[in-house]
Amino acid sequence: MAKMKAAFLHKPGDIRIDETDIPVIEDDEALIKIRAVGVCGSDVHFYNKGRIGDFIVKRPLILGHECAGEVVEIGKNVKNLKPGDRVAIEAGVPCRKCYYCRTGRYNLCADVTFLATPPFHGAFCEYIVHPEDYLFKLPDNMTFEEGAMIEPLAVGVYAAERGDVNVKNTVAIIGSGPIGLMILQSVRARGVTDVVITDLQVFRLELAKKLGASLTINVTEDDPVEKILDFTNGGADVVMDAVGLPETLQQTINIARMGATIVWVGMPTVDEIPIRAVEAICKDVDIRGIFRYANAYPTAIKMVSNDQVDVKSMITTTFTLDHVQEALEYPGKHPETCIKVIVEI
Repeated sequence: MAKMKAAFLHKPGDIRIDETDIPVIEDDEALIKIRAVGVCGSDVHFYNKGRIGDFIVKRPLILGHECAGEVVEIGKNVKNLKPGDRVAIEAGVPCRKCYYCRTGRYNLCADVTFLATPPFHGAFCEYIVHPEDYLFKLPDNMTFEEGAMIEPLAVGVYAAERGDVNVKNTVAIIGSGPIGLMILQSVRARGVTDVVITDLQVFRLELAKKLGASLTINVTEDDPVEKILDFTNGGADVVMDAVGLPETLQQTINIARMGATIVWVGMPTVDEIPIRAVEAICKDVDIRGIFRYANAYPTAIKMVSNDQVDVKSMITTTFTLDHVQEALEYPGKHPETCIKVIVEI
C-alpha cells in the first residue's frame, strides 16, 4: 500500500514524523492532497496537555483541522468534484440522520467525526479522505492558505448569525485573537459600523483597527467595561466573548444594553463559573452559546473571494510538515507577535 508522511502526537510535547498508509476512499469520498493547515489553539492544547476536557489522546494522533488541499481521486458516487479541484475542507462530518442534522443544526449532532479530535486523525499529513458534501471549491483568486483560514472564519460567520447581527447594531467583542478578529470581520461584513474590541496585546489591537474596529481597548491600561459603556452610550446591542474566562463572561453582561444579545464563543477551561445572574435577568438579555458552526463555509468563502474579509493579514508565519512541532510551539513562544501559524504541505 502507498505511504505518506504524517505528524503524530505520541504524548504531550512529543510529535514524530512517521510513515503511514495513504487512506483509501469510499464511494462518496475524495482523496485530498493537503496543501495548507492552520494551527488552532486546540492543536496547541492537545500538544501541551494531551487532552481537552473528555477528549484524551490515548494513541498516536494526527493533529490539524483548519485545512485546504487538492482533489487527487474521487469515489464513483462523487458528482461535483474532479481531480485538480482546490477545496476547503469542513472539519466536522455529522451523521446526517438525527434530528439536529435534519433541521440544519448539524453542529449539534452527537455522532460527528471531527478532524484532529480523538480518536479521529487530522490533517498534519500529506493526504486525507473526506466526504464530497463537506468539501468546498475554492475560487481561482483564493490561495490554499486562505482556504485553510475558512475554518476559523466559519466560527466568526456563525457567531454573527447566532447574534442576529445587523447594520443597526453596536457590537462589542472581547478578545482580539484569531476568533475575535474573525468575528470582527464577520460583523463588519454585515454592515455594522460601530464595533469595539478588547485585548491584552498591542499588535492584535493594531490589526483589529486596520480590519475595521471603531475602537480598540487595551485592558492592561483601561477598564473595558467603563470604556465600552461610554462608547456605546449605555451598552452594546450585541456582545461577543471570544476568550472564555470567568471575568470576561461576566463582562459580557456588564457591557450589554438592556435587551441585548450575548454570544459566548470562547470555550472556558473550568466547569463552573460564578455569574451575577440577577443582572442578566434584570437586563432581559439573551445569552446564546455557539458550538463550532453550521452551514457557514459557502458564506465564508464568498466573503474572502469578494474581499469583504482579509484573512491573509492574520497569517504570522509558515512552517513545513517536517517542522510541525516548531509550528505548534511558535504561538506560545511568541504571544506578543503571533496570530495564526500555517503549515504548508
